[in-house]
Amino acid sequence: MRLGADTPFMTIAERVARMHEDAASQIPTEIFEVFHAEQARMGADGIPQDAATVGDVIPDVELLDAHGRPITLRAAQAGAAAVVVLYRGEWCPYCNLALGAYQEDLVPVLDDRGIGLIAISPQKPDKSLSIQEKNDLSFVVLSDPGNQIATALGVLTAHSEKVQDVQRAIGIDVAADNQDGTHTVPIPTVAVIDPEGTIRWIDIHPDYATRTEVAEIIAGLDTLR
Repeated sequence: MRLGADTPFMTIAERVARMHEDAASQIPTEIFEVFHAEQARMGADGIPQDAATVGDVIPDVELLDAHGRPITLRAAQAGAAAVVVLYRGEWCPYCNLALGAYQEDLVPVLDDRGIGLIAISPQKPDKSLSIQEKNDLSFVVLSDPGNQIATALGVLTAHSEKVQDVQRAIGIDVAADNQDGTHTVPIPTVAVIDPEGTIRWIDIHPDYATRTEVAEIIAGLDTLR
């Protein structure tokens, strides 16, 4: 959190490190090791070869707002450039941490420049509303039934059966939370797009424990000039 005009904000990596320290005494070692192995596997897989790049267009698909009302991506942009964040779901601690950091440290910059922030996940609208309320998010949070955007951008993935079993054991049911009833989730992705939906800058993180830093996004905004 920013303490003053000249005080640097805490990076997402620093927030994650602190979260891991706090969780070390609360999460059984065997569960932590399963998740850590999955993070390493996904990180080693790397960015999919067919993943979107600068110049591609994010399709104007129909999404759902946090109250379940249909809205297209262009309508959500309201004629402005936007930062689009694909996140996994309300159940993901890394997503909550990243979106909270974007609210604190990125939104003021975007507001000054007239640029929107749109967060999108495959979960049901009530889960979108939950993450919005839990983190006091002022920006648009949408549901993408069937992961249309993640599929179009080539960043769709799913956890292993072993991880799914552990998730259910600790009360996380991704399929039940997702609008389409599947276990598929987007690889965490942030894209800067112009008013027509053309990608001007994009950052993809196969290891879901790492996220695009606020400073990186702000630098990416320069591509809109």
